[in-house]
Amino acid sequence: MQHSGRNATIIIVIGNTLLFAIKITAGIMSNSLAVISDALNSITDILSSIIIFFAVRISSKQADEGHPFGHHRAEPIAGLVVAIFAGILGFEILHTSLFNLFKPHEYKFSYYAIAVLLISIGTKFFMSGYLKGIGRKINSPALLASAIDSRNDVYVSAAALVGIVSGFYGYPNVDNIAAALISFWIVYMGYKIGIKNIDYLMGKQPELNIMEEIKRKATTVSGVVGVHDVRAHYVGNYIHVEIHISLDKYLTLVQAHEIGKNVQREVESIESIHKAFVHIDPI
Repeated sequence: MQHSGRNATIIIVIGNTLLFAIKITAGIMSNSLAVISDALNSITDILSSIIIFFAVRISSKQADEGHPFGHHRAEPIAGLVVAIFAGILGFEILHTSLFNLFKPHEYKFSYYAIAVLLISIGTKFFMSGYLKGIGRKINSPALLASAIDSRNDVYVSAAALVGIVSGFYGYPNVDNIAAALISFWIVYMGYKIGIKNIDYLMGKQPELNIMEEIKRKATTVSGVVGVHDVRAHYVGNYIHVEIHISLDKYLTLVQAHEIGKNVQREVESIESIHKAFVHIDPI
């Protein structure tokens, strides 16, 4: 496992555990459903962080006899599990908030709860930027999904802050409404993360700019007359490419083979391209 990826996963496990501890305490002290919902959201963050830790570790393992193209699908699987956890939690919070919407609710003013939410907002903002940078550096969809989740937690804590302050000033239903909004946001982001990682697992074609770069790299190789039938798909978070190149039919087998290897090297030099398969067509 890459050192930076390991450090990132350890940091998010510790950070989310500490945030859960202070948020659940603040929620109990203030009797705020929005704050408690935010704390429960941290539980999914902890579980997700642990899953991501093992996923990054497995994904970084070298190819072996049973997995000749590596273990890259481990991270999208982890991202999908994160999405499922988010969906379950979101629906549970929505059910609780709607059930309590018309019930009498007593608040206990707590500067501690407000301070905790402000700390959560600042911490999650930092974690989002940190995880995004590491995720892009090592091409980790699991860490990028966690970065998006951390960014969303900023909005979740902000909504909880609005709800608890409104409750303190005599508008108790705002807290329940804030909890309901938090649940919708959690479900929505779980859906987006899930769809993205399902695409990785289902072998979706990469973005158009990557497909164009593959063609451009191949055509710049000396001896290549034309490029056609370019196909690519995700294998986990990395891409496999199949490309056909047209060469002069009078080239020797050795010359044609060398050009094909040059095309392979050029295409595989593109970030996120793991393997390129080159088919040679004589013209």
